[in-house]
Amino acid sequence: MPPRAQPAVVDPAAALLPDRFQKWFAARGWSPRAHQLALLEKARDNRSALLIAPTGAGKTLAGFLPTLVELSAAPLVRSPLPLWERSTPEGRRVRSEPQAPEAMAYPPSQPSLASGEGAAGRATPALVSTGRGVKRTGGLHTLYISPLKALAVDIARNLETPIAEMSLPVKVETRTGDTPLSRRQRQRRYPPDILLTTPEQVALLLASDDAPYLFGSLKRIVLDELHALVTSKRGDLLSLGLSRLWRLAPDLRAIGLSATVAEPEELARFLVPQVGGTSAAADIVVAGGAAPPVVEMLDTSERLPWAGHSARHALGEVYELIKANTTTLVFVNTRSQAEMLFQDLWRMNDDGLAVALHHGSLDVAQRRKVEDAMAAGKLRAVVCTSSLDLGVDWGDVDLVINIGAPKGASRLMQRIGRANHRFDEPSRAVLVPANRFEVLECSVAIDAIAENAQDTPPLRTGALDVLAQHVLGRACGEPFLSDELYDEVRTAAPYTSLSRADFDDVVDFVATGGYALKTYERFARIKQDKQGHWRVANPAVRQTYRLNVGTIVQDPMLKVRLVRSRAGGSGLTGAIARGGRMLGEIEEDFIDGLVVGDTFVFAGEVVRYEALTEDQVYVSRAHDRDAKVPSYMGGKFPLSTYLAERVRKLLDSGRAWGALPEQVRDWLVLQREFSRVPALRELLVETFPRANKHYLVCYPFEGRLAHQTLGMLLTRRLERARARPLGFVANEYAVAIWGLGDLSFMVRQGMLDLDALFDPDMLGDDLEAWLAESALMKRTFRNCAIISGLIARRHTGEEKKKRQVLFSTDLVYDVLRKHQPDHVLLRAARADAATGLLDLRRLSDMLARIHGRITHRELDHVSPLAVPVLLEIGRESVYGEASDELLAEAADDLIREAMS
Repeated sequence: MPPRAQPAVVDPAAALLPDRFQKWFAARGWSPRAHQLALLEKARDNRSALLIAPTGAGKTLAGFLPTLVELSAAPLVRSPLPLWERSTPEGRRVRSEPQAPEAMAYPPSQPSLASGEGAAGRATPALVSTGRGVKRTGGLHTLYISPLKALAVDIARNLETPIAEMSLPVKVETRTGDTPLSRRQRQRRYPPDILLTTPEQVALLLASDDAPYLFGSLKRIVLDELHALVTSKRGDLLSLGLSRLWRLAPDLRAIGLSATVAEPEELARFLVPQVGGTSAAADIVVAGGAAPPVVEMLDTSERLPWAGHSARHALGEVYELIKANTTTLVFVNTRSQAEMLFQDLWRMNDDGLAVALHHGSLDVAQRRKVEDAMAAGKLRAVVCTSSLDLGVDWGDVDLVINIGAPKGASRLMQRIGRANHRFDEPSRAVLVPANRFEVLECSVAIDAIAENAQDTPPLRTGALDVLAQHVLGRACGEPFLSDELYDEVRTAAPYTSLSRADFDDVVDFVATGGYALKTYERFARIKQDKQGHWRVANPAVRQTYRLNVGTIVQDPMLKVRLVRSRAGGSGLTGAIARGGRMLGEIEEDFIDGLVVGDTFVFAGEVVRYEALTEDQVYVSRAHDRDAKVPSYMGGKFPLSTYLAERVRKLLDSGRAWGALPEQVRDWLVLQREFSRVPALRELLVETFPRANKHYLVCYPFEGRLAHQTLGMLLTRRLERARARPLGFVANEYAVAIWGLGDLSFMVRQGMLDLDALFDPDMLGDDLEAWLAESALMKRTFRNCAIISGLIARRHTGEEKKKRQVLFSTDLVYDVLRKHQPDHVLLRAARADAATGLLDLRRLSDMLARIHGRITHRELDHVSPLAVPVLLEIGRESVYGEASDELLAEAADDLIREAMS
């Protein structure tokens, strides 16, 4: 009997990868990884997919492989554009080539780092293909979207290698706010095969008449670091852009790339249209086999501070780590910390190590210079912020140092992933806590990394102010019908549950400003024709939209230029020369507090303030060890809920203290002996006298935002209880309130009921009454008004002054509160405040958790656990992180008192 025929063994790579790709992998000594082949298989089956893979797993190459394979099989043949018809203002139709639609849409203008697009716009005639002329056989094939401009540029640099080595007929270009105007114009007429860009640029491109032409050939969209995009209003804007792209290119498929995902199924919904109320999701591909990272906490030999955020006690040890490694990334949480740490490292850099600085406020030329030097292996260290959190692929980075607590396990995992982009070798990281509380946070973060636990926030509900911006953008492009746009918008995952009433309110708001504002012509930005189509009211609306697109609202920024000092070197006399090298941008509020001759740290240098002319700050080099550090509004992260829970568990388990550094262990033991260490589900409340005042300190461990709201509400209640509070302060772990009333006596005598003081009903009338008189709601409303397009930040040829914006939004806010309290923008502002600045859900969960579990300790002086939060008092009036040194004497006094 003849032997049974055996089935042929099919190499999956051979079935999915063309020969030239297999040879390219082999030439590099690589084999395609399973997840890379899985994405090729998904593309072959016309499926969208979410790839979850650790850094170094080749997920970026995996995302682009389907595109490169498809384009290699069908080389592009570029030919002249087809003929188009355009509508003239008089209604006549004229046939022509669209030889300069971009010139009409994008006249020269100063680029804006805040919005990602600085080009103004003139009215673009409607362009309609006639089908005549020579048809174009190529077109835009793949759109890659990144949350960071630096990441888009880095990906372009890395894509060039396989394209060149395989001689692929593929053209790749980037488009960000830093892209020259001429190139942006050319890209719209002659699109590359692959365009690497940002969410703001996608919104701009979709708001043009030729969007159907540009995106009609689109086959794939690659969304990198997807988790970082979907948790903010930028994600809302992107989701609405996707809903439009799905309509323009029905065969469009998406690939999402992410290293840190807590809820993969939720994230996968973002990648596919949600049609007819169903919950659709992309396929999920998970890469395995990566070496776990090696993460350690610096057990400093120096005295560990009880408070502060600079970690200056460990600077010598950080410098030694940099010396011992080839290339190190030193992450900090704020730009002011970055500036200060860079200066400190330079002062001790006796070895002449090449150390650079990188953060979002630096000029693009300086950032690119640092990135290129890093890629070339010319730097020993880069001090950086979240500007380098994501995806930038530098294989020679062998160590990541994180200064301060990471605030989130997923954020820490992202930063660790910047080291050693090699899948089979572990990344190395060292955490440097700045104070004793941060030791606890770093300890539980290391445990979370070991368990591969993630804490990325859940998918958002789409914001109404972002929807208003999108509605206006749609009208700037093709006119739309309300019914069709409503159906289109609901295909975006964050807007699946959008009610028709909310949608109609948003359209009415864009068309009239709403009931209370409809008598003002300036708020009428779109109008309806006889056929029911909505279009922009006039060309100026289109211009303003293009200048203000985006959801990132920053305080007004001023450009900083380096010039020679005035005559005499004092900075106070002589004329200042115009021009000078651009260093970057700085917040206007900081400059408002300076006088000519003041020194501050910026772009890694100590500079002297020389002059302010319009939006230009002129500075000269200076030498001053006491220079101020700019304190930026952005960049401060709240402690994640997940890590907060782990910190409470660590405190609750005395046995776990043995793994902590001796200094921290002794601190907790001292607290337990003098007062109490909070249990997992209880709230510890301490009251004590100090310096002719009385203090109440509680320890919710719920993060700064929730604690600030709690402090405001508790202060109102203590006022009603006649406790005469004077103020409060909050940090990530605790809230301290001080006043003239003897709080210990009031609790002892039953005059102050702590259970009633912390009752969850404080989130009702107390919250509403406080919000009604709070400047916080006005600030939140101002952001919503800017994002929605009601108030413009930038105008053609001029920057709207900060005071004008404040006046405009405050006036509108007061009018709406009085005459239309349910206005779309007021609803958007309340939703923002609840989920962002107030963190109401987290506060509500905490109040429910501790209800009936409040433990009071009446003390005769400050406790060890209370020292850090009391040291926060007075910090806000001191510039940046330099306050650590200024508070040293106060810290010593408090520590002596706590240990007595």
